[in-house]
Amino acid sequence: MEAHSLFKKQGFDVCSYGTGVHVKLPGPSLREPNVYDFGTPYKYMFEDLRRKDPELYKRNGILPMLKRNLGVKLAPQRWQDNAADGSFDIVLTFEEKVFDMVLEDLHNRDQVLLKSVLVINLEVKDNHEEAAIGARLALDLCEQIEAVESWEESIDDVIASFENRHRRKLLYSISFY
Repeated sequence: MEAHSLFKKQGFDVCSYGTGVHVKLPGPSLREPNVYDFGTPYKYMFEDLRRKDPELYKRNGILPMLKRNLGVKLAPQRWQDNAADGSFDIVLTFEEKVFDMVLEDLHNRDQVLLKSVLVINLEVKDNHEEAAIGARLALDLCEQIEAVESWEESIDDVIASFENRHRRKLLYSISFY
């Protein structure tokens, strides 16, 4: 959601999704996560955690994160349920496991439009600081892609340039709708 927030502020047409079965937020211990269904409003999650232990969830950054998310969109959405949202030009993931799940889902869909979609993974550790860095890097990458006339013809050069400049390895693949 950090990247979604930044992209939205920069004027990009952006959506964000999760790929799991549920939305899981850290709880009082690793064995006690807070689990919500996709579609549960961020406002409900915020109020629920504030009611459970406001100090813990403020200290670990979950309440501020949910407050930010409230300003971005109503509720988390699941990638595998997004077909009605239309097609995307680029899909960014921030974890290799999610990259694989997105590609698998795209390959399992009927490719009736024959419209290409670029799927890129920029590996980012799941914490607030790394999410902020990853969001800025993702924005830089998308601005580079947007600056070329045809990403299909230039993507190898754009990726190589990004990797050299930022010392980050990217995974990417092309799929179709």
